Formats: sequence, C-alpha cells, structure tokens
Amino acid sequence: AGMSQTPPDPPLPPTPTRSPQGSVDCPNLEFEYGDADGHGAELAELYSYTEEPELSTNRRCFEEDFHAQVQGRRWLELDGAQQKAYVMRLLDGLEVVNRDKRLKVARAILYLAQGVFGDCDNEGDVLHWSRHNSFLLYRLGTFTAFLELLNMEIDNSQACSSALRKPAISLADSTELRVLLSVMYLMVENIRVEQETDPPEWKTCRETFRMELSFPVHTEEPFALLLFTMVTKFCSGHAPHFPMKKVLLLLWKVLLFTLGGFEALQAMKVRKREELGLPPLPEDSIQVMRSMRAASPPTYSIELVEQQQQQQQQQKRGHRSRRPLVKQDSLDIYNERDPFKNDEAGVDEEETDDVDSGIEGELDLMERDAIMPTMPAQRLPIERVSFPKGLPWAPKVRQKDIEHFLEASRNKFIGFTLGQDTETLIGLPRPIHESVKTLKQHKYVSISDVQIKNEEELEKCPMSLGEEEVQETPCEILYRAMLYNLPQYMIALLKILLAAAPTSKAKTDSINILADVLPEEMPITVLQSMKLGIDVNRHKEIIVKSISASLLLLLKHFRLNHIYQFEYVSQHLVFANCIPLILKFFNQNIMSYITAKNSISVLDYPHCTVNDLPELTAESLEAGDNNQFCWRNLFSCINLLRILNKLTKWKHSRTMMLVVFKSAPILKRALKVKQAMMQLYVLKLLKIQTKYLGRQWRKSNMKTMSAIYQKVRHRMNDDWAYGNDIDARPWDFQAEECTLRANIEAFNSRRYDKPQDSEFAPVDNCLQSVLGQRLELPEDFHHSYELWLEREVFSQPIRWEELLHHP
Repeated sequence: AGMSQTPPDPPLPPTPTRSPQGSVDCPNLEFEYGDADGHGAELAELYSYTEEPELSTNRRCFEEDFHAQVQGRRWLELDGAQQKAYVMRLLDGLEVVNRDKRLKVARAILYLAQGVFGDCDNEGDVLHWSRHNSFLLYRLGTFTAFLELLNMEIDNSQACSSALRKPAISLADSTELRVLLSVMYLMVENIRVEQETDPPEWKTCRETFRMELSFPVHTEEPFALLLFTMVTKFCSGHAPHFPMKKVLLLLWKVLLFTLGGFEALQAMKVRKREELGLPPLPEDSIQVMRSMRAASPPTYSIELVEQQQQQQQQQKRGHRSRRPLVKQDSLDIYNERDPFKNDEAGVDEEETDDVDSGIEGELDLMERDAIMPTMPAQRLPIERVSFPKGLPWAPKVRQKDIEHFLEASRNKFIGFTLGQDTETLIGLPRPIHESVKTLKQHKYVSISDVQIKNEEELEKCPMSLGEEEVQETPCEILYRAMLYNLPQYMIALLKILLAAAPTSKAKTDSINILADVLPEEMPITVLQSMKLGIDVNRHKEIIVKSISASLLLLLKHFRLNHIYQFEYVSQHLVFANCIPLILKFFNQNIMSYITAKNSISVLDYPHCTVNDLPELTAESLEAGDNNQFCWRNLFSCINLLRILNKLTKWKHSRTMMLVVFKSAPILKRALKVKQAMMQLYVLKLLKIQTKYLGRQWRKSNMKTMSAIYQKVRHRMNDDWAYGNDIDARPWDFQAEECTLRANIEAFNSRRYDKPQDSEFAPVDNCLQSVLGQRLELPEDFHHSYELWLEREVFSQPIRWEELLHHP
C-alpha cells in the first residue's frame, strides 16, 4: 500500500534531516577523537586564507638567494652536505642588523620548512620535504636562532606603540612575528608527529627537541611560558598586533609535545599506579569510549506538539491519505522505541531503515518514524532482546562511600557510629555484611587520594618526614614556572575564548582577535567579502580548538602530577567564570556549529601550493566541502565538555552553578549530536545535577535518565537520581571552596616557597654547643674586650628574682 510509483531520488551526502521530534537529527558521526587532526589538516590551519599571497613571497625570497648561490640545480637534487652548507649560510644571514634583509632570510627558511613546494608535483611530496627540512633545520640550530629573534620581536616597543596608534590593525603589523612563529610551529609539528618510516637519527632528534623544550638550559623558563607571556601581553592591550592564532596553536602543540598526548597520559597513569602500589585500572577508558555507540537524541515535549501540528498540516494537504495518523500524547515519552540498543540491534535497525527508505520514496523521515508502531510484527523480537549485554564501565566505590554507608547502617541498627572504622561489623545484620563486602570489592583508590593523604601527613609532621622528593618532570617544571602568574594566564585564555565563541556579540570593549586575519585593504566585491567572512569564522574556530585542547591538556597533566596543582588551575578557571562561559558557548545551535563549512579546501595548504586554483564563485564558496561534520568543531565541543566535567566533578558548589545557570536544557540540546564520546560527557554533566532538578524534570526526561544509566559509570550507593545525598547540603558550599583554597595555598607554600628563616628550622638549645661555636668578631673587639666586660657584665646588677616571674 505504501509503495511509491516514482523512482527514488539519487543518494545525497548525509545531511541533517528533520527528525520526528521536530529537531535537526544528524546521522551517526564517524568521528575518531585523538590528540590532533590529520597532519596535513593541522599544518593547513596555521595559515589564514588572506596570508595565501605570502606563500609566493617566501618562494621568491628563497629562489633569489638559492639561484645566486647554487647555479642551475634544485633543492631536491642537492645531497645532505650541500643542503647543510646552504642552510648554515642562510642562518648566518639572520645575524645582520638590517631588519628587511633579516626578514628575507627568515622567509627563505620558512619556504624550506613549508616543503619547497615549487619543486614538488603533489601534496604528499610537499609534506615529505616539509618534514625532511624541519629535521635538517633543527639539527643545525635554527630553532634556537629563531627563539632569539622571537624574544627581540616581543620586546620590540616600536612595533607595539605603532600598533597601538593605529585605528585598525591588519596582517601587515605582524609580518615578522608571523614568519618566526610559522617556522617554529612547522618545526614543532613536523618533529612531534611520529611515522613508522622515520630513520633512527630522527627519533633521537625528536627526543632531544622534546628535552630542549621541556627542560630549559639557556633560559630560566620552559618555552611554553614565553608563549603564555605573549598571550597575557596581548590581552592586557600592550601588544594588539600579536598574531594570537599562531601563538595559541604553537602553545598547544608545545604542550602536547612536551607533556604528552592522551595515550601517553594513560600510560603514565598506569605506571604511576604501579609505583604507588595501587591495583591496576579496571579498564582502558580510551578503548571503552572508542567502542561506544551513539544514542538517539531525547525528545522534547514541545517538539512532540510541533510534530503533531506538522502531521496535521500534511494530512490536510492529502499527503498521507493512505495511513491513519498515529496519536501521540505530548508527554507520553515512555512509549517510544527504546533508542539505546546494543551493537547487534543497532545494525539491524540501520539496515531496516535503509530498506524502508527505498520502499517509501515519497515519505520523508518524519512521517516514517511516526508510523513505526503500525509496522509489521517482525520487528518485535528485536525490541525485546535489545537490552545491553553489559555496562561499559566497571562500577567504582570511594572509601568515603563505604564510610557513609556504614555510618547510616550503624545509626539505624545500633544507634551510634564508629567514625572512619570500616572493618567492625558487629551488631549489623547479614545483608549489611554482604553489602560492605560488595562495596569493598569495587573500591577504587585514585592517585589523587594517595597524594591528598601524603600532603596531610607532610603538613602534620614536617620535621619527622623531612624534605619531600619531587620528581623533575616536564609537568612539574612547567607548573613551577607558571605558578606566580597562573591566574593571569587563565584569565587571558578565557578572554580570548570568549571573543572567539560564536555566541559572543561584538562589543567595543572586547579584545580584537582578528589582527592576523584582516587584510590591509578591506574587500570591495561580494566574493571577497564572502571569502573573508569564511576566513574570519575559520580563524575563530581554530582559536577555540587550540585553547580548549591546551586547557584540557594542562588540567589532565597537572591532575596526574599532583591533585593540588590541578585544583589550583581549576579554581582560577572557576573564579574567571569558565563554567558560564562554556555554557554560553553551548547555548547555540550546536548541530549547525558542528556541521559548519567554514573552509575553502582549494585554498588550504598544501593543496593550493601544487594545484592551479579554480575560479572561486559565490556558489562554490556557499556549497563548501562534502564533509559530514567539521572535525575541529566537534573536537572543540568534546574538549570543552571534558573541561566542564573536570571542573565540576565531586564539587557540589560548582554543580550548583550548573543548576543556577540552567544548563540542563542547553546540555540536553547537545545530545542531538550523535557521537558517543560527546554524548557521554553531556550525560555525565546531566547526571551530577539530576538530584537538584526536581521530580518533574526527571519524570519528563526518562529517556535521558535511561541513557545515563546505560552510558555513564555507576557509583554504588550514589543517589544521583534522587535528592537524598548527605553531601548535598547547601550550607556547605562556601566552606567547601574555602577549605580547598586553604589546602592549595598550604601545598604551594610548602613546596614552592623556600623561606630562609623558617619556623620549622631546628633550634640548637644545647648550652655546650652554643658556647662552643666560633663567632667572627671584629678586630677592635679584642682591644676593648675588658672594657666591654666591665660595662656590660660586671657593672650591671643581676636581678635573679626576675627568673621567677612569668613573662
């Protein structure tokens, strides 16, 4: 009956369609989260489209010099020794006083780092030579030379003052800085990325470079700190011409290279647990997340009403005369098909949907989903067996949870408590014994728990425990260097994040982050305006991506290194309004942000260097690429959700901020993105605040509650779905944050403030040893010694009775 006589339309690339809930429903996104995007994409994002003409300028600077030195040969034809000799000659050119000559040489070096694309035939060759030349440049000391030039440019007060005087800043104001930062970024990124075909000397080179960036030798601070200083200088308004996108991208890659990515972090965590004698982790979280499947987005009651209205309108048009309208009550969300299938059922469901779409050519998705309940009975067995075979995460129990459970049980059955004693079970009934046994089986002691306990002991007994041995890791060195200006660094990063967020309105007092994307002459044609509009949006997206990734790396590494380092960074992020900022970021049409097409692939490096550019038209710019989603934007969203989770986990005061800022509907909208990892972090944020949202919210959102049960780790005895948690007393919120702050300050002062006259310095109170100490006395003292004795000792009456008086 439902057969269509017209042939089905040809398949189109997967685009968002209207779902039965009346919202944009996207297909499952084939996105793999990682440390960074593909190598080519990461290099392409360094350049804005307005910088494209500079590629040919770099090539010209190189070729003019190269052909004067090497007659009739190409760079690719030189052997290793000749290439070295030429680069050494170029580096000598950086020593000249003339600024313009120095810039020409730096551009020639940048052309080498960009992969001598004038001699290459395809993108693969460009990327190959870019890596080859980066290793060559590093071995000959280019990075150190460029670091000196960068320091000179940062301190260039003339450039700062001229930029401050200008009404509008453009690319021309940051030319030298952009060239220097580009060379440094290409070297860091090319050397950081490992490939199986790398020769052994490259691997040695990589380790040496990592050590050089992590453990500063010539300077007192790691390289990342210089970049943080550039960020704060830019935000303070003293250097508005700094090319912030390049600085932030370089900062992110330096942190990633020196501290390590997510896989390295997991390995470090496993190693650290072994060292502390803790049991191994119950699972590898990275692998669990990779194997998760996305769930269908939850329904909104308002959208269900809209859906009925749309169905009625279509019925009036006679579009669905062959089938009866299935009535669906606006609040009856429980009768929907359960979307949270296991893998097998999910496959079946997708296949059946494909068949459906072939049969019902003229019915759109919205109608097809609405008529599902009247489908033949062959679907029913799948529905019945579609419960998951097992939960993805092993449940965890904290020591605190066991203590709370026993405290409640003893109060109920015995009438008194035994404090933190979790062993004595006398007087408790058998089921309680079983419960305690089960809780202890799943007890999880984190590295943070051990660090907090050690810190308490060091605070209590500073003398008997002696000096703490602190391992000199790259993370420890970075924290020590950042410590005193850390609040300013966090505020600066969040200021730029706010300016780059798509939901931010252009305010006169906000910082201008477009200095390194706006051309000197503003566009005059519609096409130029469209191109610049795409470039500006892409520029902002890349800034959001690099800040979100940098903050997440800092939080994760500091947490592993020491919990109070993590808490210090977290607290300053919270004080700088990071929580409402991230919620503001998500308070937009998140699907359109994730599927945004703010890129012009024909202008991307290295494609634009080896291919003839087609003529750009308004239509081709509007169409964009055929990608299902924008990798960087999905990556940014997941990073921001992870940061929000890190800030709020186990912190009731911050969880209440989520409630106060009405985050539940914002987060629920983000569930529309069908990507398992993103959904997991949204569900975690919903789980921690569910107990505060009230019974009516839980009743209306059973589908979301079901997803939380299925995807988020269970904590035994965690009363997340109800309001009975003894930790959730509102009057403790302020005290919680103050106690944490006091602990952080005690940790920082104990470990990093080294006062000379410490109150804990040992006092010598032995009379013999004090009198036996040799004191350096002035020469004239020997001549007047007798006089001094007469005046200070013998002539002074001794009042022995004063010894009996209390002071």
